[in-house]
Amino acid sequence: MTADAWTRAVRHQLRLGRLLPLGDRRDGAWIAERAAEGVLRGAARQVRGVRLGALRIALADPEDAHEPAVPPPPGALPPGPLRITADFAAVATEPLPATASRLRTALATAAAERLGLIVDEVDLQVTVLLDHMDDVDAMDDVDRVDDADRDPAADLDHVDDIDRVDDIDRVDGDDESLVAAAALVVPGVARLTGALGGLGRAVHIEELAGEGALPRRHARVELAVRADHRALDVAREVRAGVGEALPDHPTVTVLVTKVG
Repeated sequence: MTADAWTRAVRHQLRLGRLLPLGDRRDGAWIAERAAEGVLRGAARQVRGVRLGALRIALADPEDAHEPAVPPPPGALPPGPLRITADFAAVATEPLPATASRLRTALATAAAERLGLIVDEVDLQVTVLLDHMDDVDAMDDVDRVDDADRDPAADLDHVDDIDRVDDIDRVDGDDESLVAAAALVVPGVARLTGALGGLGRAVHIEELAGEGALPRRHARVELAVRADHRALDVAREVRAGVGEALPDHPTVTVLVTKVG
């Protein structure tokens, strides 16, 4: 890998944001904050009279986190209830509590039904009051222009040599190929990705030694999920399929790096 490609790989990983737990401690699945944010912003755009600003997702209470049933991806948050924090601009045509309630419902519903995040709190703050719906549309137009002017090489979606593993042939090793094949046949898997490996690796297999137990292999699979499937449901099926694909039935972790 060239120095430029390595730099883009590091930047790619940083842009993923926090690695958020999908489901509970038994599910063995995580999703990149950036991927979850994209889904939530899409849901917010359906709320009339609202323009979502900054958005963050984190543990609601770090003291209420749990030990995961399988090894997490590097740097991932432990399983536990989450808090969505966001600010927004709103058109002053109805009471702000009612507007906030509609937005809160949209975000919580998308988090649960489209992703599988366990969200206990949605904290919202109004930062801008707008006079007309036209002002919301104008803000959206500005964002679209900014997106068009942004350097594609800096965009996560365009780092193809780091992110894409469209071909099983690009996954090194017989066992890795078996894992890739098992994951790719699961409905809802758009493609395999390689966000944390540094070299575009989507399948990571390692041997872990437990206390007082024989070493056991562990597999981590990184993938993109189709927008018409619930991320947690896809991750569960991938874990089951990958666990059965290898004769030693390793433990399995799934990391969703993109939805759509």
